[in-house]
Amino acid sequence: MPMVRSILRNSLILLAFSVVSTQAAEYPLASAGQHLVGALRTVEARFEDTLDDLGERHGFGYLEMLAANPGVDPWLPGEGVEVLLPGRHVLPDAPRSGIVINLPEYRLYFFPADGQRVITYPVGIGREGWSSPIGQTRVARKEANPSWYPPQSIRQEHAAQGNFLPTVVPPGPDNPMGPYKMNLALGAYVIHGTNKKFGIGMRVSHGCFRMRNPDIGELFPQIPLGTTVTIVNQPFKLGVEGDVLYLEAHAPLDEHGLPSTIDRQAAIQQLLQEQSAKVTGFRLDWTRIRDVVHAEDGVPRQIGVRLPE
Repeated sequence: MPMVRSILRNSLILLAFSVVSTQAAEYPLASAGQHLVGALRTVEARFEDTLDDLGERHGFGYLEMLAANPGVDPWLPGEGVEVLLPGRHVLPDAPRSGIVINLPEYRLYFFPADGQRVITYPVGIGREGWSSPIGQTRVARKEANPSWYPPQSIRQEHAAQGNFLPTVVPPGPDNPMGPYKMNLALGAYVIHGTNKKFGIGMRVSHGCFRMRNPDIGELFPQIPLGTTVTIVNQPFKLGVEGDVLYLEAHAPLDEHGLPSTIDRQAAIQQLLQEQSAKVTGFRLDWTRIRDVVHAEDGVPRQIGVRLPE
């Protein structure tokens, strides 16, 4: 009977977290040299939609929806307004193994062991004063229906705002860990769900990586203990498809996860030098490069064509 009660309790907790699931963004990888995945498409907004609603419905974070739709009112796009879904991605320049998180993109990529596909989800990352880390680590522990033990620093922060946290928050809809968590072998950082609707695809967390509950519910059982997790800071990504060179640009973040004032043109020059193998044999359009870097819309844009042999 205790086991039955435990199973029933866990099922009820997961049910309390459940929401309408978004469609997973899963793309085939035809070869190890494939740089781009996915496709762009548009949807018509309904009168009651916000950009965050549309992002949740179609698997995107708030800031990437905002960047891809300049000039669109994020809180009331308007009945019939065409909204771009930025579902085309240049894959990060990182090992295609396990989990890869690109901070300026607010996006997690999972490369299953079969090497034939990639699955990607939007994530929330650390806000000011609670930056997310950069580097390589692994999944050290997994837990369903976790309790939350707020660190003293977080309890002090909440207490200063008149919100006194308990030493432990049990599993359930009031738990900010959501229904699943995966601890990284890197400090106290965790990939977890959430009890908040807003904040996916933004700098909102205390340094951890926050996912929508249906997304982490889908990802969690696919991740073995020891899975590699690579966290990168790549605001600009280069990719080749056929005879076209693409650049994808996001608003840069500094090493602390804050908006960066780096010299963007110098950063692009350095990127082109570091990834010269991708650029060799292409005629670059520097006007397009400037425009893409300035727009920072997170959409892969053509910046060069292959020279005739």
